[in-house]
Amino acid sequence: MEKYVGAKLHGLRVTDAKLDYHGSITIDADFCREVGIKPLEYVEIWNKMSGARISTYVLYGDAGSRCCILNGAAARTCQPGDEVIVASSFFGEIDDIIERQPRVLVFGPENEIIDRITYVVTRRPDGSLDMAVTTELASSDYGYPRSLANGRAGL
Repeated sequence: MEKYVGAKLHGLRVTDAKLDYHGSITIDADFCREVGIKPLEYVEIWNKMSGARISTYVLYGDAGSRCCILNGAAARTCQPGDEVIVASSFFGEIDDIIERQPRVLVFGPENEIIDRITYVVTRRPDGSLDMAVTTELASSDYGYPRSLANGRAGL
């Protein structure tokens, strides 16, 4: 068993930080459902503004609210307006990641979805692994190597 990324919310802006709460992160349920993050699932949170890295569990917020609220001790690591990356993970075999094809939502300044990305791992005819990153955008500047573009959507 190895640890793999399961899903990711990239560039989500923190909408609130509630110190007087027992812990967790509250995220718009629609965002979680779309990428497959489950209620009470543990996630890693990486603050792009400060570099802070924490882990906590997910509470579903109101669908359509675009919320991202850090609760309890997590509230000390992020301030409203900070951009964060929220990533789930799972333990499995390589065939599990090939089947899963993890999804990523990329967000704009108002927590609107500006791109949907899929990580696609495949086996080559000789059995070795390959990978592509697909995006809904015609082009993107995420820093992925051109070798990962698979032609379905340009990178």
